[in-house]
Amino acid sequence: MSQARSSVIEQMFARKSVAQVQSETASSELKRTLGRWNLLFLGVGCIIGAGIFVRTGSAAALHAGPAVLLSFVVAGIVCAFAGLCYAELSSTLPVSGSAYTYGYTALGEFVAWTMGALLLLEYGISASVVAVGWSGYVVSLLADFGVHIPAQLTGPTGHPLMRDGLPVVIDGRPVTTIFNLPAFAICLALAALLIRGVSESAKVNNAIVAIKVSVLVAFIVVGGVIVLAHLGDFVAHNWSPFIPPNQGDGKFGIDGIMRGSSIVFFAYIGFEAVSTAGQEARDPQRDMPFGIIGSLAVCTVLFMLVAAVMTLLVPYASLNVPDPVAVVVDSFGASWGWLAKLIKIGAIIGLTSVVLVLMYGQTRIFYTMSRDGLLPRVFANVHSRFKTPHINTAVVGALTAIAAGFFDINVLGDMTSVGTLAAFAIVCLSVIYLRRAASALPRGFSVPFYPITPILGILSSSYLVTTVPWNVLAFFLWYLAGAVALYFAYGIRHSNLQHGRPQDEAPEMGEYVAPVHDESENRGWIR
Repeated sequence: MSQARSSVIEQMFARKSVAQVQSETASSELKRTLGRWNLLFLGVGCIIGAGIFVRTGSAAALHAGPAVLLSFVVAGIVCAFAGLCYAELSSTLPVSGSAYTYGYTALGEFVAWTMGALLLLEYGISASVVAVGWSGYVVSLLADFGVHIPAQLTGPTGHPLMRDGLPVVIDGRPVTTIFNLPAFAICLALAALLIRGVSESAKVNNAIVAIKVSVLVAFIVVGGVIVLAHLGDFVAHNWSPFIPPNQGDGKFGIDGIMRGSSIVFFAYIGFEAVSTAGQEARDPQRDMPFGIIGSLAVCTVLFMLVAAVMTLLVPYASLNVPDPVAVVVDSFGASWGWLAKLIKIGAIIGLTSVVLVLMYGQTRIFYTMSRDGLLPRVFANVHSRFKTPHINTAVVGALTAIAAGFFDINVLGDMTSVGTLAAFAIVCLSVIYLRRAASALPRGFSVPFYPITPILGILSSSYLVTTVPWNVLAFFLWYLAGAVALYFAYGIRHSNLQHGRPQDEAPEMGEYVAPVHDESENRGWIR
């Protein structure tokens, strides 16, 4: 019995060799079309949008108040720790699959599977969050032109529709939403674009990022001019006090700032999306650290400026909406109505790129897991013409569309934050393990102040997890339990590594092959 138990544990923590991971990179069917600036735009395209355009409002209104600026500082510091670890791993193991592959190489198959489950929250669910925000801006813009989508089709199932912090009332009755039609539709449309191919998607993304940054700069400049003209009044009315008194349960005060950090945290996950493109980067050792660190630096500056203008111009309590920037630009006044429309259009375009990049990252993770045999190999099927994982992309599009159409943005957002924080902690741990187990491995980039940086990354990520509501944590634990059950029901039975097969040679779903117990397979994992 003890021998059988030992065998299962050995299977769970079997690791890929670095040489094996690098050889799998060479066998990929994906095109290498992405240069360093493509990767930078990929990261910027994902980072700018999710936090500023969607979740900043709820973080300020419900938890941090004007001190949401400090929440961004805390979240940015945590991301910097994780970002440096990602940069080292991506320059050492430049492969598709991101943190999933890093965990497979450093900590073993079970950790890799768990990481894959976490990344589904980080990419798939966060794409749904951003799609809900996209819907809010579309509804607001259309209303400016006199076009009104039925209110019942603009929110999650069974929730009261809110505007300016109050329930929306039509004919004397509060509006209860049934389904978020715009959010559902954008997910399906972008899945179709991704099926066309990454090169086409990257070109679209580059154009979108240029527009989005221009719009944000316009928002900062115009909003800043309005603020400076009456700075004393705005500070007195909207920033006094800057840190509202603590009301308990993560509402305002220092606790509220930390709770706000866990909310806006996922705004920064775009830099991680860069590392999912390892097999499609032209020079990953040089370009991926550039894309990761560069996108973090650019976006942090913009985040702080936008959040300051936002909370100065309107009372923070009115920002608990899916489209907080729309609320702010409407406050510019009638003379700026034309600019308000342009900024809303830019926000819509920006959020489109965020959903695009997040869905892209999720499809590449499923693609890599399928090639490893941990998921059915249909997820790795590549279209004969477009050379993209088309079935995989269609499934991801359907899942994100369903989540965006039926579920509440705050619950989805909290789930995203928890999954992201847990994934970041594992990445930091992977750096520590890999440094000890493979110290001679060539690294294009090395984490500074090792081991302090990865340790701080683990501790800070773990702390922010504790600030999330307990009901979300309970759901998260059930989700992980389901993922573990699926691993033992399917993953461990079909794993290529367990059976000594090369990548891409997984059996058909339902076929079972007994594991190969060859001690040489996992001894001396660098070879």
